[in-house]
Formats: sequence, C-alpha cells, structure tokens
Amino acid sequence: MQVQRQGLVQDQRLKMNPQLLQSIQMMALPIQELQARIEAELEANPALELVEEKPTLSIDELRPGATEDESREYFENSSDPGFSSGYDDAAGDAKRSFMEGALSRPESLQEHLEWQWRLQPVSTELFHVGILVIHNLDNNGFHQTAPLELVGEDQQKTLEEALHLVQGLDPVGCAVADYRESLLVQAQRTENCPKYVCRIIEEYLPLLEKSKPNEIARKLKAEPTDIDTAVAFIRELTPFPGRLYAGDQPTYVIPDLMVVMREGRIVILMNDEEIPVLGVNDFFEALAHGDDGEKTTRRFASRSVKDAKWFIHSIEQRKHTLMKTARSIVEFQRNFFLKGPKFLVPLTLKDIAGEVGVHEATVSRITTNKYVQTEWGIFELKYFFSNAVSGTGSGGSQMSKEAVKETIREILAEEGQEQHLSDQKIADLLAKRGITIARRTVAKYRNELAISSSYDR
Repeated sequence: MQVQRQGLVQDQRLKMNPQLLQSIQMMALPIQELQARIEAELEANPALELVEEKPTLSIDELRPGATEDESREYFENSSDPGFSSGYDDAAGDAKRSFMEGALSRPESLQEHLEWQWRLQPVSTELFHVGILVIHNLDNNGFHQTAPLELVGEDQQKTLEEALHLVQGLDPVGCAVADYRESLLVQAQRTENCPKYVCRIIEEYLPLLEKSKPNEIARKLKAEPTDIDTAVAFIRELTPFPGRLYAGDQPTYVIPDLMVVMREGRIVILMNDEEIPVLGVNDFFEALAHGDDGEKTTRRFASRSVKDAKWFIHSIEQRKHTLMKTARSIVEFQRNFFLKGPKFLVPLTLKDIAGEVGVHEATVSRITTNKYVQTEWGIFELKYFFSNAVSGTGSGGSQMSKEAVKETIREILAEEGQEQHLSDQKIADLLAKRGITIARRTVAKYRNELAISSSYDR
C-alpha cells in the first residue's frame, strides 16, 4: 500500500524573470533596433524620460568665446569622425539633396517601363495589353506568367505587337522568357551587330560559358577573330536587364564601435552618439517613494520607476559588455588592426568569454549584428572569430581560416587570373608559404570568396 508523505527537497533552478529576459534581449540588439526599442519604451513607460538626445550644437554654441581652432580640436578629439571645418550654403544644399535622394524610394522596373509606354502612340486596346505585359514582369524583366494567359484568343495579334514594342523600351530586352531570349533581343536590336552573335546565343551559349571560343569557331566554320569579336560583343550585353531598376532597398550598417590609430596606439571609440541619454522622471520618483496619493497610484508609479531603472541598467550593461568584449578582441587580434586581414589569428568564443568573465552565449549575443569600423573596412564582430588551420611553419604555426582566404586572394592577385591557376596549383603555392590544406579546401575557400574556378576564369 502506497502512502503519501510530506518531504523537504532542496534543489537549484534557474528562473528567468522579465528583467533578466530584457537584459538578454538588449545584448543581442544592433544599434538601429536598440534605437527603436528605446522609442517604444519611452512611449510605454511614463517614468522613463529623455534626458539628452544626440547633440546638434553649432561650433559657436559649443563653448562661448571658443576660437575656431579650439572648436575644431574639440570635434576632432570626439567620436565623430565626420566633422570638417569648412561649410558653405551650396555644400549644405548639395548634401541635403543627396540625402533626400538616397532616402527616397527608387523607381521600379514596372514604373520605368510604364512611363515610357504611356508616351507611345498606340491604340487603347494595345495600350491596355502592354500594361498587362509590363505588370507581369519580375525583377529580372522576365515573364512571371506565360503571356498567352494574359489575354483571350481574340487578342493574340495585339499581344505579339505589345511584346515587340515593350521589348524595345529601355532597358532593351525585357518582356522575354529568359536571359537567352533577352540577349537575343538586345543583339537583334543593335545596329551593326557583329557576325555570328545571334547564332552563338541561340546554339552555343554553353560553350561560351566554358570559355571555348575555338570550339565555337570550329563548329561554325568561322575565323577565330570573328568569333572573338562576337564573344566580346555578347559580354557587353545585359542578361538580366530588369535588375538595373530593381526596387530592393540597400541595407545600411551603423557601426557600434570604431578602432583607430592615434600616436601609434590602438584606440576604441564607442558610437554612443546614436543612443540617447535616459533618466527617471522626478515626479514619478517622488510619487513612488512618497505617502501622498492612492495606494494603487503609488504602486503603479513604483513599478514604472523600477522598470525604467532596469531598462537604463540594461542599456548600460550592454554598453559595458560590448566595450569589454571589443577590448579583448582587439587585444587578441592586434596584428589584424595593425597590418590587415591577412594577419587574423584563430579565436574562439571561449577565449573571449574567459577574458571578459562572461558565458560564451553572452559573447555570442553581444557580437551578433554588431559592427566595428576599422582602417581595413567595416566588419561584424563575429568576423574576428575563426577556426585554426594548421601550417607547416616553424613550431607548427597556425593561421585562421580568414587569413588563409586572404592569402588565396593575394596569390591570385599576384599571379594574375590570366594564369588560370587551378585549385591544386593554389594549394601548392600555399604549401610553399607554410600552409598545408587540401585542394578541396582551397575550392571551398575560393567559393566563399566569390572567385570562380580556373575553368570559368
């Protein structure tokens, strides 16, 4: 017979409260999303207030009585590298015009074609069929649905005329089935098109892709010089003309950090100009700790003040952890910042976590979608973590994967791609430099560098 008895059991459990979850989430936010999170919190919590925004003071307002040289020195010593002493109205207007143009939505392919189509002297029926054709194109300029499905049988001739006219609009070669037909349309509509161009596009594109002009000349029974002229012409065509007006918005990155050299020292600058200074509202602070007002009101004020303080603490914790992590990365990868990507050394999350004194998961969160601006370009912090590749140098030296990839890029630049170095030849040249990796590894790194094979080059 089973009997239930009361017992006392002691165990340890990790419970994640809302504040801890918020801190973890703040660690992973890039600077753009952090700004949006701050704006949302300002609207949701009345106890949280904006103490200071990004300063917009002029040089004269900066320091009363300051000379121009002193003001310039202040800005040059700040974390704003974009300051320049010269300014005029024309330059300001030009800059504003550029920014307005950069932030405006670019013209799409359909809009560009439709604007031209409305200027064509065509009948009403032909006009409407042409609009159907234009709106049926994808970003490449190709048909999304078969054109015959757009109209009835009684409008087939009108459809053919519309296709012919739309294909001649800028950019030439749209309203086609694929890139082969697009190249053919562009060639046919070019005056003085070289001999054999259309034949090569229709029948021998696979040989052209494999860079075999001699075989094409043999099959066409043509002179090699004529084929070279035709191939050079084809390479000037645009296989995907619609991409010239692709409406995809570019992605902009705001670096959280900047690493610069000053008087021979590596200096890390935090981009805190983009993050406003927050504080707790004095009225809510007094209401939360006072005896006035209803109990419900005081409880609401106390909870709002507590949430505001924790939110501010989470931002400061993010900033503190990010700076400590950046210092540790710079210390490990000092040669990278001094000499360039080729000198990147192997580094793991565990190395940084042990140096900073946090868990590896925290290092992973704080380095995700965080960027640093260096003299060698803008890199995600995760770029500096790389596996080791064994070498044959003295003492069994090791290089990082990224360093090996940069060495491959350097070899191809030194030897010249016209040499058509194979992956095995690249592996042999790496071995001479003390880096022993397999041919298939060279092929893998070459693909990651977006470099085509020797066969295609």
